Amino acid sequence: MVDVTVRPMTDADAGRVLTIYQAGLDAGNASFEVTAPTWAAFDAARLTAHRFVAVDPLGAVLGWVAVSPTSTREVYAGVVEHSVYVDPAAQGRGAGRLLLDALVSSTEAAGIWTIQSGVFPENTASLALHQRTGFRVVGVRERVGRHHGRWRDVVLLERRSPTIA
Repeated sequence: MVDVTVRPMTDADAGRVLTIYQAGLDAGNASFEVTAPTWAAFDAARLTAHRFVAVDPLGAVLGWVAVSPTSTREVYAGVVEHSVYVDPAAQGRGAGRLLLDALVSSTEAAGIWTIQSGVFPENTASLALHQRTGFRVVGVRERVGRHHGRWRDVVLLERRSPTIA
């Protein structure tokens, strides 16, 4: 982890962020999506204050994390859904953990009490990372959607802030 740092995501990171996103989608166990969005769509859907990239000592982007609001209703203002992606060539270097740690700090400082996500059960590395970062499994949505012609389950994860009441 000493060769990886985290900083806020900027528009200049768009190319690498979307390339890493597409690599995760191409691997088949990251999302129901099959094509990364345009930067304009990505930017519009995610909260600017809670977007981070992991970079190597030369500044190359190795991974990213970002959140979207789960609802426009005021009662859910403290609940977000996140995505975290790490370049396949950089996996195992601690980037995912650093990104989730930065996200937890950022969201808690902003009064967000729940971070949630859905992960395919086959994505065991992501499930383990989330559990090490304080997320818990709240359930499994069985056969919730079709992906590449087959039904897929989704494990629902959440992290509730222990500091925000």
